[in-house]
Amino acid sequence: MTETTPDPLRIAFSPCPNDTFVFDAWAHGRVPGAPALDVTFADIDITNGMAERGELDVLKVSYAVLPWVLDEYALLPCGGALGRGCGPLVLTREDADGDLTGKTVAVPSERSTAYLLFRLWAAEKVPGGVGEIVVMPFDEIMPAVRDGKVDAGLVIHEARFTYRNYGLHNLADMGRHWEDTTGLPIPLGAIIARRSLGAATLKLLADSVRASVRAAWDDPETSRPYVLEHAQEMDPAVADQHIGLYVNEFTADLGEDGYAAIRGLLTRAAAEGLVPPLGPDALSFV
Repeated sequence: MTETTPDPLRIAFSPCPNDTFVFDAWAHGRVPGAPALDVTFADIDITNGMAERGELDVLKVSYAVLPWVLDEYALLPCGGALGRGCGPLVLTREDADGDLTGKTVAVPSERSTAYLLFRLWAAEKVPGGVGEIVVMPFDEIMPAVRDGKVDAGLVIHEARFTYRNYGLHNLADMGRHWEDTTGLPIPLGAIIARRSLGAATLKLLADSVRASVRAAWDDPETSRPYVLEHAQEMDPAVADQHIGLYVNEFTADLGEDGYAAIRGLLTRAAAEGLVPPLGPDALSFV
């Protein structure tokens, strides 16, 4: 009798250094007992849409999309991106007026944590309300601000380290505003898995994520080729900064503060009418 091999789990995460660092060991079969993976690389706005359509088994998504997908997917208690001092920035040209009332703002997604943080900040700091919101790929935002196509841009990821190269000004740090007003870490990206996989498989996935993270921490040089292969010509030093910011204790385990940050963000966003309200057990793992 021929023994069958289980089909690989279909997973999507971004080509950004934090994700490739986290998943390197697992994706390359160096996590004993972990399921094989069929990896798709996609930016967060695309993976959010995949989750809303229920397309894959495991996905890296924005915490902001959870209220729309938690019926079908469970939030894994590890593997995501939360932290301090790592929030999105609102950028303008150096000579621009700092008042965003009625101004056009480019954002990477309207279903992103960055967007929720921006809207919560704007509700307090821009009482006249911002003007048109334009969605564009995050790597096009800084050139658009520099070239005057939009008045301001909401940026994420490595743009924290590179915006000065475009002659831009940091008008406001959304993460700092969030931390100052809540005392909580900034919830950015989540790992979710299809609930229909069952409790035993979901627990195995969480264990596999944690083992992959620990392997990367124990031997970061092993992950470097995978990280740099997908880092879109990013400077290796910037890639290291990126990993240092977004891969931390919350990646290994959300913990009490992590869950408080997620529920706090989504509760505040629901109060502003930005997302549907969460049910009391929506964030439960299994």
